[in-house]
Order: sequence, then C-alpha cells, then structure tokens
Amino acid sequence: MKEEFLYYAWQYQLFYKSTLKSVHRQEINVLKLGAQNKNSGPDFLNAHIKMGDETWVGNVEMHVKSSDWYVHNHENDSNYDAVILHVVWEHDVEVFTKKNQPIPTLELKNYIDKELIIKFNGLINDSKRWIPCEQQIHQMEPFLLHNWLERLYFERLEQKSEFIKELLQETNFDFESVLFRLLAKNFGLKINGEGFFKLASSLDFSIIQKVRFDEIQLSALLFGQAGFLEDELEIPLYKQLQTEYQYLKHKYQLQSIHKNNFQFFRMRPPNFPTIRLAQLINLIFQQQHLFSKIIEIDQKEDFYKLFNVQVLDFWKTHFTFETTSKKSPKKLTKSFVDLLLINTIIPLKFIYLQTKTDFDEETILRLIHQITPEKNAIIEGFADLHITAKNAMESQALIELKNNYCTKKRCLQCAIGIKLVRN
Repeated sequence: MKEEFLYYAWQYQLFYKSTLKSVHRQEINVLKLGAQNKNSGPDFLNAHIKMGDETWVGNVEMHVKSSDWYVHNHENDSNYDAVILHVVWEHDVEVFTKKNQPIPTLELKNYIDKELIIKFNGLINDSKRWIPCEQQIHQMEPFLLHNWLERLYFERLEQKSEFIKELLQETNFDFESVLFRLLAKNFGLKINGEGFFKLASSLDFSIIQKVRFDEIQLSALLFGQAGFLEDELEIPLYKQLQTEYQYLKHKYQLQSIHKNNFQFFRMRPPNFPTIRLAQLINLIFQQQHLFSKIIEIDQKEDFYKLFNVQVLDFWKTHFTFETTSKKSPKKLTKSFVDLLLINTIIPLKFIYLQTKTDFDEETILRLIHQITPEKNAIIEGFADLHITAKNAMESQALIELKNNYCTKKRCLQCAIGIKLVRN
C-alpha cells in the first residue's frame, strides 16, 4: 500500500462513508474533506469531521501504518498539533497528542472496495510495462486525454520557466540579455548546450550590443571568447578575427573560455559548434531588438522568416576553420527553428505575457499547435500504444507524462490513472 492511494481515496471519497467508525468504535461523519496540502505539514487542511455528537474542525494526517507518525517525528512538530483525525491503512499503535490524549484514528482498509485496490495494484505493480497503463491508455476518451495533455504541457512550460526566471533575476529583468543566453544554449543543442551557455555568460550583454552592427567584430568577439582563435593558422579570416579579438579583449577586459567546452566528436558537420556559432552571430547581426519581434509575431511561418540567417561567405565552404568543404548555404532548417520555438521562444514569451493583465493561454496554445511534434523514443513509444502526437504541444505533454508520471508511477496524480482506477 502507498500513501498516495490513501490521499486519492480520501479526496474522491472512495470509501463507505455511511458506516465509518474509529478504531475505538466511535462513529465518524466526514462533513468536509479539507484541502490537500502539497507543502510540509498535515495532508489535508481545514477538514470538518463529526465524531459522536461533536463536530471538529482541523487537519487530517494520513499514513500507511499508525506507527509512521513516530517514524516521521510528528510528535515533536507543532504543525501536527491541530490534527483531528489520523487516517491509516493499518492501525498498529496508539498515537497521542501532547496532552496525552489518543488521536482519533480511522483504519481505512475496512471501508474500501477490494476491486478498487486490485485495480490500483494492477497499475503500479507490473515493472515490465513501459508505462503502467499501456494496455488501457488507448481506450481513454479523447476529450479527457486532450485536456490532460494540455494541462501537462503547461506543467512542462512552468518547469522550463523556473530556469528563465532565475536568469531574469540575475540580469535585472533584461529580456534581451536572457534571450541571447537561451538562444546560445539551444544553438548548442544537447551536446554543446552547456558550452554555448557558458560562452554567452562569459561576457556582459552590453558588449554584444556595442559590436553587433559589425559582423566581423561580432564574430571575433564570440569566436575569441569561445577559445577558437588561439591557434596559429595562415587563414586570412582567422588572422583578421584574431587581431580584432585581441583589441576587444583588451578594451573590455575579457577572459575567454577554453574551446574544450565544445565537442565535435561524432557530430554531423551541420551541428559543429563552429557552424552553430556562425549562425547565431548572423542572427544577432541581422536582427536588432529581437526580443520585441518574437513578442509581436505569433505565426510559425513568420518565425521561419525571422530566423532565416546567412553565414559569412567563409563558412559556406567550411565546417571548421582548418578544412574546406563543398559549398552550402548553412541555413537554419525549419526543424531546428521548431526546437528554438519549443525550448526558448515560447517559454520566454510565456513568462513575459504573464506579466500582462490581459494574458491569455490561448496565445501560447495557438503557436505551439502550429509546430510539428518532435521525434524521439518517448513519442515513438506512445505511438506504438496508438497515442500519436499531432503537434508539439502534445509531444511535449507526452514527454512530461512519461518522465514525471509514468516512470515515477504517479498514477493517482494522473487524470488517466484516476479514470482507470475509478472505472
């Protein structure tokens, strides 16, 4: 038995209410369940419980065994002084208040339908399943599934927002500066994301703003800060950037990071950090007031136009400084821009719009619905179960569902699991 099952049974009143009695045979009538407490302290707050002829108002605490009260040291915690009912699955020891009075205890296992327990155990106890409800999830009503996925998407968005809020605090709410750091991180993708973020954080954004109107200067600044200009190469552009960077480094008292922060091994050439950095540089060079523009537009095609970068001619025939290659434009693909929208643009837009009094979640939903769903093992796994993501909102929600509910077996905090058990 798990405590979360007790929370679930209590919250949805899945017990025989008309015959409730305490372990000391006192009649119990639940007038008000109380509000579930997600923070520290008793599990349900401000419950109204009639015991015998008296009505009590206070908190309800739940445990698998009565003795867990002492295991968790509640007897020494004043937060539990107002507990009026101890709900347990198994009563194995008496629990007393600080005034040495026994706390009324309800042993819930005597009042739960056994079929409910069988269904719950059937969900969580098979470790061989990819997700606990893999045999039933395809039977879910489309309306319930859609609403739950929408809620999961905003849960995921809120989690991404925490990191962004920290950056905003650090930069005194400079949205342009935070956008640059987040874009840099996502241009690096998974393998080089931390390296790009370290690069973007290694200098003040005001320096970027001062040199952004000259693409050569901007290239010198960022390639130099990344540690890519420390070799001896007889390449005209390379030597030009080296000279320019030495000037900028002295002028702004800069300290570069090491190029070992960036990986080339086992990467496709279009994802080489040199190419991604050249693309980021061109984006910053082309688009002044980029943050204002991403707030104004809400159509996917407009974002594709906004991120239509053109790298320096040198990079059209190179993937690294040292080696030439067949000429190619090195443009950002639509799938890459989609990733920027999912992981950077929409989360930042979400935070900014929340500061406005007329914020409407539909603004975010309209944009994320336009984006093609990601392709990864999780999305493929759900497709095998006949749950196919139609857009990026649904693919992001399914990732959240798998990672934070299914894998952790939080079935009784999931709308799908709740429906299956109650049925």
